[in-house]
Amino acid sequence: MLVAPYHPALVLANQAATLDVISGGRLVLGVGTGWNPDEFAAVGVPAGERGARTDDHLGAVKALWSRRPADFDGPFTRLRAAHLGVPPVTPGGPPVWVGGHSDAALRRVVRFGDGWYGSGVDAAEVTDVRRRLRDLAGAEHADRLTLASAGFLTPPGFPAAVAPPGRPLGGAAPTAASIADDLARLAEAGLAECTLWLPLAAEHVDRAMEWIATEVTPRLA
Repeated sequence: MLVAPYHPALVLANQAATLDVISGGRLVLGVGTGWNPDEFAAVGVPAGERGARTDDHLGAVKALWSRRPADFDGPFTRLRAAHLGVPPVTPGGPPVWVGGHSDAALRRVVRFGDGWYGSGVDAAEVTDVRRRLRDLAGAEHADRLTLASAGFLTPPGFPAAVAPPGRPLGGAAPTAASIADDLARLAEAGLAECTLWLPLAAEHVDRAMEWIATEVTPRLA
């Protein structure tokens, strides 16, 4: 997940297209508007423009991925007969998952996205987002969107390096069974993808992933 306003549209389009080629079409580009005023100040972007800049950049990026040459007129980006050095291997460019829970974020999902990306959500939140997307776009279009989220997981027996920034997957004291049950409820609500955010020191990540593969994954079959 990257903060779209931090990146000029042409740079973002080129970098993502290159990664799409290198990965053989496996790239999913997650974008958000950002929130940290110190970061916005450091990159010289007014925080109050973050929504408008995100819309502008996504529109320009989509144009560069889908048209050769590309023209685009936006409040922050203007392109005339522009070409990417490396076009994406995925037709129309890699899928874009847009993060955020606000009405503006969900409108952005409908306008530019191939999916929505949440953070530490529960089944009720997924159900609510799905309903709101249907209200905005109609069931046919909304149901084509991928619903995904980060899940914050500290496997049992592993020391957390930092506190998870949201609802822990599987509860405060997760077990393999509670994690699998949580994922099942999320899937039933419509979540298609769950990425794992492990608040662990680097030396513990390999063993934690092995535990997930051995103890949790078989319960999902």
